[in-house]
Amino acid sequence: MDLLDLARAAVLGVLQGLTEFLPVSSTGHLLIAGRAIGYDDPGGVFTVMIQLGSILAIMWLYRQRIIDVVLGLRTKPDARRFALMLFLSFLPAAFVGLFANSYVRNELYLRLDIVAWALILGGFAMLAIEKWPPKIEVKDAADTPIWRAVGVGVFQTLALIPGVSRSGATIFGGLALGLDRRAAAEFSFFLAMPTMMAAFVLDFWTVKDHITPDRIAEIAVGFVFAFISAALVVKPFLGFVTRVGFAPFGWYRIVAGAALLGVLALGWM
Repeated sequence: MDLLDLARAAVLGVLQGLTEFLPVSSTGHLLIAGRAIGYDDPGGVFTVMIQLGSILAIMWLYRQRIIDVVLGLRTKPDARRFALMLFLSFLPAAFVGLFANSYVRNELYLRLDIVAWALILGGFAMLAIEKWPPKIEVKDAADTPIWRAVGVGVFQTLALIPGVSRSGATIFGGLALGLDRRAAAEFSFFLAMPTMMAAFVLDFWTVKDHITPDRIAEIAVGFVFAFISAALVVKPFLGFVTRVGFAPFGWYRIVAGAALLGVLALGWM
């Protein structure tokens, strides 16, 4: 067992957990960091498996909401409406992802210049919606009208492009469709549950043959660190965006994307 590989796995696990639910692109950060620290991930198996840690973290944090919805499906109209809202908003990305997954992983994931430009353009979009916000119509994510929820789901399809960010696309979509900052962020978390779980199942089926005994320890370390860091970042993030907004993340994306373009132009990566 190589301790250096375990250390790299821990770093990438922390990075995955910290960035998965922030609008900065966890995939983009993992692609960049993995290449920068020389971590080899044949078949993308490590990235796929540690993502489960982040999924379970958000499900743990919202476990009471999940339990209430599941137990109330037969008797509570609000629970049925909530489940239907998430299902319909999940469908656009599920449909597009089913057909585009192979191309995205085998082509787009190899293009760090695409990651850089997606970070930059997404940053400017975030700054624009903060400067010219639409009228707020929804203050509780659970009260999002079905048509607005589906609209956020359409925005989520943009996240198939590495660097766009799933949370960034859904939060922007929520803001554009009249959700306030906290509601947009929470809706992004709720929508992450079915979306990320479905993506995990699809990706796992693709990479399962690459899971070898010598990789299990690295995967376990990355999984645990992804779970812990994701669980720790969600509530502070909600408090921060409620008070400050998303502009800091927009500026961060622009600076990170520009820096990546510079590194690529100099041939350092």
